[in-house]
Order: sequence, then structure tokens, then C-alpha cells
Amino acid sequence: MSFNFQGKTALVTGASRGIGRSIAHRLALQGVRRIVLVARNAQRLAEVAAEVQQLGAEAIVLPVDLADPIQVNVAIAKAWQRHGPVHLLVNCAGVAHQTPFLQAKLPQVQSEISTNLVGLYTVTRLVARRMAVRREGCIVNVSSLMGKVAAPTMATYSATKFAIVGFTQALRSELAPYNVRVVALLPSLTNTDMVSQFDWFRWVKPASPNQVAQALILGLQRNQIEIVVGWQGHAALWAQRLAPSLVDRLVRLAAPPVAQPQRPYSTHLM
Repeated sequence: MSFNFQGKTALVTGASRGIGRSIAHRLALQGVRRIVLVARNAQRLAEVAAEVQQLGAEAIVLPVDLADPIQVNVAIAKAWQRHGPVHLLVNCAGVAHQTPFLQAKLPQVQSEISTNLVGLYTVTRLVARRMAVRREGCIVNVSSLMGKVAAPTMATYSATKFAIVGFTQALRSELAPYNVRVVALLPSLTNTDMVSQFDWFRWVKPASPNQVAQALILGLQRNQIEIVVGWQGHAALWAQRLAPSLVDRLVRLAAPPVAQPQRPYSTHLM
């Protein structure tokens, strides 16, 4: 059964920019009545809230650092109490650092894991429990094509996105008896400010955030459990199934060049 957007309440994390912002716009255009906008930057959230309201939906601004579980617990509980149940949760918040593994710094690794995984888990746990009691709802976890085909220079990011795919699959089975749908959204490289300073992979044409948002809406209407964005994403996944070793070689050819270390790395933890 396709998701009915009319009159519903949605909560979107990472809503201050990029894909999250475009998803908030699209949900408003689809007739969602209220959208809870979650991100760290209150000023950017206020701008998105004004845009959402112009598109006909009520906007609730919720500045939260998803890496802080206590802050998230309090914010989600208050939002549910004040604004009613959430029918659609879109976990879009994410952090990415493009760094060769041998040069990666632990704070960057911790940042990606705490936001991409722990933050997503914390929000989902709080909302899913409430959805299960009501026996209705839909959860969308935004992974990535890198959650299926890992990318050099993006090791930790790829690891978190693979984990999101596995988490989504497990949750889908667990929450099915409660009439709660769980969906994975798999964009390929998307042209957002988060990746504007990255060395892009050769032969990859980036999608726009609006294309990703449109794919999400269409996928929910078609009752898809994994929504792959764009023909390049579909081609990469088919190739991965049929010829994984070939895909591995192509990924290495497409990846940005990695500078060789000038001296041996210390064995001490940094």
C-alpha cells in the first residue's frame, strides 16, 4: 500500500540543507500537514521553515545535536507531546569526511559514526516505539549507494552507510507486525554543500537534492523497500551483483588519486 501523505506529520533530520531540505519541500507539496525540522543550525532551520510554510505546511523548528542522546530524548519527547504523533520519520542527517584511511583522524571518524549511526539509532528508537504503540508509521533511513558499493577515501562514511542498510533490513522485519514500514533511500553522489570540496569520482554524474527527494516520494508511492536514485545507482548495483570484481576495479580507477605517505606511520594511536 502506498504511503498517504495528506494531513500527516513528518519529522526530517538533517533538514537545514541539501537532501533533507529538498525532502521537506517535497513533503509539503505532497500535502503533509506538519513537518518537524531537525538539525543543529537554528538559523538555517528557520529559513527552511519559512520555505515550507510558503508551500502550505506547518513547520516546527527543532535545533538538536543528534550526537547528544540526552538532548535528542528530551527534544523528541517534547515534540511528540506538543505537536502530536509522527507518521513519517526521515533520517537524513549525515556527516562525511573524504580522507584516505591511512591519513584519517580519529575525531573525524567519531564524528561520522556518532551522527550517521548513533544519532540515527537514537531518533529511530524514540519514534519507532511510539509508532509501534499506535500501530502505524513509516521510517525512511537515508543510506547511500556507498552503503552497497564502498568507495576509497570514504571508508568510515561507507561503513556507516553499510550499517544503515543492515539496520534498516533488520528493523523492517521487526516492525512489520506493528504496521510500521521501514525503507532505505540510496542516493548516489549528490551535489550538496557537504561534498562541494570533495575530489569527485571520475565518470560519476551527481544528482541534485531535488532529484533525490522526488525519488523518495515516488518510491513511497510505489511501496518500495529500497529506493535507488538514478540510473547510475541502478547500474552499479546490478553490476555489483553480477560482477563484483569488475566493479571493484572500476571503483579504484574512478577514485581520486591518493598521495603516498612520505614517511612510515607511527604505531601510536592519534
